[in-house]
Order: sequence, then structure tokens, then C-alpha cells
Amino acid sequence: MTGPQHPEEGAERAACTDAPPSAAQCGPLSHALSRVARLHRIAAGRFLKEAGIYPGQEFVMMHLWDAGPVRQSELIKVLDLDPSTVTKMLQRLEQTGHVRRSPDPADRRAVLVEATAASCTLHAQVTGAWSRLEELTLAGLDAPERAELSRLLGKVEANLCKGTPGCPDTPPPARDGTAGAARGGMSGDQDSASSARSTSAAEL
Repeated sequence: MTGPQHPEEGAERAACTDAPPSAAQCGPLSHALSRVARLHRIAAGRFLKEAGIYPGQEFVMMHLWDAGPVRQSELIKVLDLDPSTVTKMLQRLEQTGHVRRSPDPADRRAVLVEATAASCTLHAQVTGAWSRLEELTLAGLDAPERAELSRLLGKVEANLCKGTPGCPDTPPPARDGTAGAARGGMSGDQDSASSARSTSAAEL
């Protein structure tokens, strides 16, 4: 008759379980940023769902509202997404009546994409969603703290942009005059590209 087995004897022991959590040990701020980014995307998805769109689609619409009709190839370049991803986004937005695609009169091989008049209602909903997201994200921070957070995130963004193709050397200013990252996503094509890349998986 054998005695009781120790856990190590009956099964392989999980590797490195006695060490502190790796992310917290070697990159606590990166770990915190990852958690915050994930929660921010979840909150954005919740607000955008009320408007009837998926995260990532709002950046397509923002560019179309700002730029007017553009070629689909330009939209792909601006958003820095796989062509098939943008095509799927546009198909869904077309089905809901928010965008229209047509041959480019200047080059029949190219496709023009534009926001429809019906998307004006969506514009108000997206603006409201991003305003609510901004307030939720920054609740409890006074104006100087918000400005400082924006400044610091702008520096972090600039660090991450180094060596990244298509990334601006200096983040564009916010509409309220503060630099960088707490911009609500509406201040520039480069913001649209980075944010759309991070949220496009949820749209698919």
C-alpha cells in the first residue's frame, strides 16, 4: 500500500509559479497601460454599441465626415489596416446606410467612399459617445491633472512612435491646446490609424 503522493509526484509542477507576476515585476507601467487600454476599449465598445456600430467603425466615419469623399485606397492607407478589414467595415456601414461607395469619375478602377446624409444622426451619436467616454476616463481629475496626463501620454506616444513607419515624430495637438493622447480620438488621421488598429479586431 502506497502512501499519499505529494503534488510534485503526481503531476508536473507549473513552471515559475513561485516568482512574482512577470508583467508587474519587469514592466509595471506597461502592465498598467495595457490594463487601462483594455478597459478603455471595452467602455468605448459599450458606448458605441448604443449608436449601433462596432469599435473601429467610428474612425472610418470620422475621416469621411472630416475629409468628404475619398478613395477606398486612401482610407486603407489612413487607417493603416488590412484592405480586407476595411472592406468588411465599409460593407457593414453601407448596409446600415451610413456610407456610399461608387466608381471614381476620374478613374473608374478606383472606388470613392463618402458619408451619407443619413449618417448625420450617427455623427451626433459618435460625438456623444466619445464625450461620455472622455468624462468616464477622466472622472475625478481636475483640469491641471488632465493637462498633465495628456502631456505625459503624449511623451509616451512619441517614444513608441520612434522607428514605427507612418507614425508622426510629434503627436498632433489636441483641439483644446493640450498635447498628445487624451484627445478623444478625433484630432488627426494618425490617431485614427493607431486607434483603429487597436479596435478593428472587435469589429470583425
